[in-house]
Amino acid sequence: MIPIRDHNPSRSMAFVTWALMALNIGLHLAVTMQADTDPALWALYRDFALIPAKVTAGQGLGGFVTSVFLHADLLHLAGNMLFLWIFGDNMEDEMGHLGFLVFYLACGVGAGVAQWAAEPWSQVATIGASGAIAGVMGGYLLLFPKAKVDIFVFLIIIIRIIPIPAWLMLGLWFALQVFNGIGSDANAGGVAHWAHAGGFVIGMILALPLFVRRGGPAFWNRTQGHPAHPEADYGRLSPSSIPPVRRGGPARRDPRGPWP
Repeated sequence: MIPIRDHNPSRSMAFVTWALMALNIGLHLAVTMQADTDPALWALYRDFALIPAKVTAGQGLGGFVTSVFLHADLLHLAGNMLFLWIFGDNMEDEMGHLGFLVFYLACGVGAGVAQWAAEPWSQVATIGASGAIAGVMGGYLLLFPKAKVDIFVFLIIIIRIIPIPAWLMLGLWFALQVFNGIGSDANAGGVAHWAHAGGFVIGMILALPLFVRRGGPAFWNRTQGHPAHPEADYGRLSPSSIPPVRRGGPARRDPRGPWP
């Protein structure tokens, strides 16, 4: 279940969201070119990743911020940027450019604190923007629980793109993080589940003042959980302009007949 877009157009240019995406992509390319050997990569992680055991020893506190801008590989980066692109512009629209930047960084730091608290003696390096983006998703859920999100569903031979409400997609995602985090190592399977879950909760908490300013429950009553502005209507796919070919292949000219 992969989200590909929402039906919640932003009303202003999401400069900070695009800048964050560009910064993450640029830094990953720079790291890939500079740290081109395993020893060089691990040296970089030692200095800039979040390593809970170092934090417990009173070192590496800067990793709470710098780790948010590091990614393990292109798939890790692409997944995070997809989620930021879908949900970040609407939160920036509501919070303003500077407010959203502060919110994003605070969620990233809070997610790192949650991961550290889950396993303070772990020497596993934690990297990635997913904790900060989880906070964006938590805030989005609070403000737009019924906004439509198109998801790509792949089940063996069933491939569909279907719209579902944000509360269902984001709620399932959050529940999965908690479920995978309980009873497992904090970095089980290479995924920092508690950073995800912690960032999500922190994002909802940090978005509460904005929600209250919008009217709190009265805001939900006015909008029914949908965006306050018209939702995007992508419609159906346009029919192809390529003419169909009948079974048996295209008609052929009779070589014995005259040419027109």
